[in-house]
Amino acid sequence: MTSPEDFSRLQSAMNQTVKAHWKAFLFEGILLAVLGVAALILPPLASLAIAIFLGWMFLISGIGGLIVTYWARSTPGFWWSLISAALAVLAGLLLLARPMQAVLTLTIVVGAYFLAEGVATIMYALEHRREPGSRWSWLLISGLIDIAISFMVITGLPSSAEWAIGILVGINLLFGGASLIGMAMAARNSNT
Repeated sequence: MTSPEDFSRLQSAMNQTVKAHWKAFLFEGILLAVLGVAALILPPLASLAIAIFLGWMFLISGIGGLIVTYWARSTPGFWWSLISAALAVLAGLLLLARPMQAVLTLTIVVGAYFLAEGVATIMYALEHRREPGSRWSWLLISGLIDIAISFMVITGLPSSAEWAIGILVGINLLFGGASLIGMAMAARNSNT
């Protein structure tokens, strides 16, 4: 169990690290924001790049898994590990061989995720509506927005596959970059 003193020391160490390396955080933030804007300007290209990136990730991790599984072939669960690694290689090859179809499939998955997340968030909000001081209405709004995004993505298929993933990743990168820029600037200003 962590004591309050340990937490305070950890927080202080983190603050010192951010202060010491604020330029690196600023650079990363600017890079992420630029990539986010690029994804928002060219969402079909961003969607395709994400599908290709995922393909390479699956392929590399699957090959690594096959190598490790071969080295540890006498351990229990060898066949399950081999199947898992082979599936990762297969998924990677499929994503790389047909990236446009992969974008469509990923878009369907994203739409289904937003629908499930929206329903779960609304149910969570409704469970908390009777608690005093609760901000359940914010959760309800968040769930409704998730369902609206899901509706836009799913009903717009197959044309929404061209923009949905690129736009969503672009927004994520832009806001992530902006938060890092804000953090770096706050650290710089407290450093003087």
